[in-house]
Amino acid sequence: MAIEERLNEVSLSRRQLLAGAAVGGGLLVAWWAWPRSYAPALQTGAGEHRFGAWLTVAADGVVTVAVPQLEMGQGVTTVLPQIVAQEMGASWRQIAVATVPPSGAQANVPLAAKWAPLWSVLPALADEPDSYLAERFARAENFAATAEGSTLAAYEADCRAAGAAARAMLAMAAAERWGVGWEECEAEDGFIFHGEKRLRFGELAEEAALMTPPDPPPLRPQSPGERPLAGGIPGPGELPRLDLPAKVDGTYLFAADIRLPGMVYASIRHGPVGLPELVGFDEAEAAGMGLVALVKSKRWIAAVADSWWRAERALGGMALRFGGPGGVDSEAIDEALDQGVRTGDAVRIASYGDPDAVLTGLDLVQRYDIAPAVHAAIETASATAHYAAGRLELWIASQAPEATREAAAKAVGLSASDVVLYPLGAGGSFDARLEKQHAIEVAQIAREVGRPVQLTWPRAEEFRALPPRTPVALVLTARLSPGEERTPVAWRARLAMPATVREFGERLFANATPEAAIERAAGKPDPLACEGAVPPYAIANIAVDHVPVALDLPTGLLRGNSAVYTGFANECFVDELAREAMRDPYLYRMTMLGHDERSAEVLQRATELGEWDGGGEGSRQGLALIRMEFGDASGSIACVAQAQLGEGGVRVSRLSAVADIGRIVNLDVARQQIEGGLLFGLSMATGSSVTYRGGRPVSARLGDLGLPTLADAPEIVLDLVESDAEPFDPGELGVAVAPPAIANALFAATGVRFRRVPLLSEGL
Repeated sequence: MAIEERLNEVSLSRRQLLAGAAVGGGLLVAWWAWPRSYAPALQTGAGEHRFGAWLTVAADGVVTVAVPQLEMGQGVTTVLPQIVAQEMGASWRQIAVATVPPSGAQANVPLAAKWAPLWSVLPALADEPDSYLAERFARAENFAATAEGSTLAAYEADCRAAGAAARAMLAMAAAERWGVGWEECEAEDGFIFHGEKRLRFGELAEEAALMTPPDPPPLRPQSPGERPLAGGIPGPGELPRLDLPAKVDGTYLFAADIRLPGMVYASIRHGPVGLPELVGFDEAEAAGMGLVALVKSKRWIAAVADSWWRAERALGGMALRFGGPGGVDSEAIDEALDQGVRTGDAVRIASYGDPDAVLTGLDLVQRYDIAPAVHAAIETASATAHYAAGRLELWIASQAPEATREAAAKAVGLSASDVVLYPLGAGGSFDARLEKQHAIEVAQIAREVGRPVQLTWPRAEEFRALPPRTPVALVLTARLSPGEERTPVAWRARLAMPATVREFGERLFANATPEAAIERAAGKPDPLACEGAVPPYAIANIAVDHVPVALDLPTGLLRGNSAVYTGFANECFVDELAREAMRDPYLYRMTMLGHDERSAEVLQRATELGEWDGGGEGSRQGLALIRMEFGDASGSIACVAQAQLGEGGVRVSRLSAVADIGRIVNLDVARQQIEGGLLFGLSMATGSSVTYRGGRPVSARLGDLGLPTLADAPEIVLDLVESDAEPFDPGELGVAVAPPAIANALFAATGVRFRRVPLLSEGL
């Protein structure tokens, strides 16, 4: 089959994945885009008409919205279409979704600006969202990565403009028929109205698509969104997620669901961390296993068979041998971090006031330790590839699709223009799919076998080959004011850890191997890895110091990122300071929040929701507050945890949280993200970490990670603050706030401080 025919076939089938009441799809360059030409990412189907980069309208009235972000459970394929629909005046029943490949017309400029230190030699000139350099880079590189909760910051304005322009064009077409001014027409529920006259969007689509939209588009005065009722209950305008029907009936295609004619299946083995090179194996042991091929690389070996299980069994009996400098052990990692936090040379990341002049050797000091943590998504790394006639097709779920496409092309000696990437949904990610190693591997395997092949990593390989969240050793120091309040007047955070975000950037943007990325990032300060180290409280003198520690363990991003370890240390330390001052931890925090009304409100409301009783001895209650920022938007969350030690470890009975995420676009999605984040944070607090011996994670299965089961899930009570502030992505807040709230609750229950994550792991 010609690649053009296959493109059409796959496009048409893929466009049926995420539809509320119908299907369809298409994409064309936006009229407000960067001044260069972009090829359409998807062709329109029969009866569909293009309305800019973001949507098409079909003759049957279906409005298909393009989504350039990876759907990995966070609801992006609902939120962006909702913005278009509400601005356009479309009915939710007529909305369909098309997940599109990256295009310069739909670049994630705010994320490119935030990550400027990772790709730019002049990051100071590119680290603002309105930076010419950031926009030029993002659009020229088709940079549409899904990460850092950047979707609304990157795309809400464009989606609103697309909906408003389409509404105006439809009104123009109707106005011509009726002989009235288009400004006199209204759009609602999929119709254009003028007095008693009305026409469906589909009836006007062909004529309207030829209209020239007004510049600027006529935005509605009310920004898209939903408002909570009392107690945070979703209101009657709640919009159901568009991906739910397909996920319920099984028609939603995840990366591992692709099936092609003549397809074979591959499993793989990588070397232990520190022993990356394949040096030997017993091929004879695989005889009679029905293998199609063995594909060998310098760093891995893959078996290909007519079923994945046969390929996996063959690898299990081949006595694989890997070599290198030496396998990594957790003891060596802990020793390096310990030495770094005690005596290592630090680089000042942030400073306010004159903390060095205020802090002395008589201040309060405490240390906190964070173990490496794995992603543990339900779907392990999986991708399908077909190499034929000098062209590569790649079916994959990727948070960085253009970088993935370019890496796969380079791996098989092609130009990126010879690689077609079909974006699919991910069965979870937690930032795992920012990595692209499995895309490189499946491309090379496909080239060798000459037929469609699907590679799926076993769970143990996911733990071994995917960089975990970095381990960290943190020391916090504070000087308290005299008198009754005894709040901090000076604060210093000292973080010993690798330049983990720089490492990630070398892998993502420079296509470096894990070892090369470590070498390039070694010794460099990493402000992005220290985000959240400045606490949200009013403290006159603050310093944040990074001690870059070179580890042989590659590290990367994981949901919550730096806020998980900085938030844990900060909120546990504040709790300890409150106890030192003999004050209620809630009132102690409130004393320092006069400058931040939004954070003060969530803290006050959380204590009411959680029936806070002071957190005294035996109360089993703990409190934590987290504030995050992305660009001009910010979000705050406070949580009261009820926890104790029980049979089998930590038992959390209730998490009561209040969050302010600014204007809420979709209530249901926001609640899902925060509630899911709280459970994810519980998993960070009680498990998710790995220990390395000889370069191999001791854990090889999900059951080895100490993850909470359904029986361990606490009651979650969540309230959302009504706000008109800029919308903030809610996905990370719950992850960061749960661990310190739980740790503080355990202290109230037991009188013992647990200062290592996962909790109860001291001395292990």
